[in-house]
Amino acid sequence: MANYKSIIAYDGTAFKGFQRQKPGIRTVQSVLEDGLRSVGWDEGSLKAAGRTDAGVHAKGQVIAFALSWKHSTGKLTDALNANLPADVSVVNTEAVEADFHPRFSARSREYRYTLIAAPVRDPLRARYSWRIWPEPDIEAMRTAAGLLIGEHDFAAFGSAPIPGGHTLRNVLRADWKREKDELRFKIEANAFLYRMARRLVGALAEIGAGRIDVEEVSDLLDNPSARWEGAVAPAQGLCLEAVRYT
Repeated sequence: MANYKSIIAYDGTAFKGFQRQKPGIRTVQSVLEDGLRSVGWDEGSLKAAGRTDAGVHAKGQVIAFALSWKHSTGKLTDALNANLPADVSVVNTEAVEADFHPRFSARSREYRYTLIAAPVRDPLRARYSWRIWPEPDIEAMRTAAGLLIGEHDFAAFGSAPIPGGHTLRNVLRADWKREKDELRFKIEANAFLYRMARRLVGALAEIGAGRIDVEEVSDLLDNPSARWEGAVAPAQGLCLEAVRYT
């Protein structure tokens, strides 16, 4: 028996989130566990770095599991992919120590959110982005994103994944980049609250549209008893890019 870590990519469109739910509900975890069972896995539950919402995508989700496997890790990746549907895949697998945990061993997580600033929808990109119009003020959005960096109480923008858990999070990076009509927001933090990334994008988009001022985000960070009551960015624009362990 050995312990393994796999990097997972998936299109979240047809999943009801990552976490396994009741029988008959299609989730990323349930599909992955079915694939693992096909190669002899018999644990009760795999371990994961985080739980993405319904419709959220990933290219760098991380899972861990124990398995008796006599072949290479490359062969294990191939075997799992042969038993997974087209909208989820194992990118890479490696052996890890028994004490590795994809969530608790992580140093940071990085998410990307994609906005498309266009007056007409693009059906070929709609499932991976949020279209907004008129064109937002990206410089105002960058200014507001800079306020997020550092350790803050983000209770105004999310709830702790564990009931009663603290809501302090350390944001290491938060910035916007533009490529043609796409505005891409990348945010890296030691951890995230439930729906924190999507609420932050919603607030930044409101700033870009001129409906609220940058100072409103600053006020919410200074007053964790308050709550962001504005837009929550749609799930399809969000992607878990990477989980880092060093």
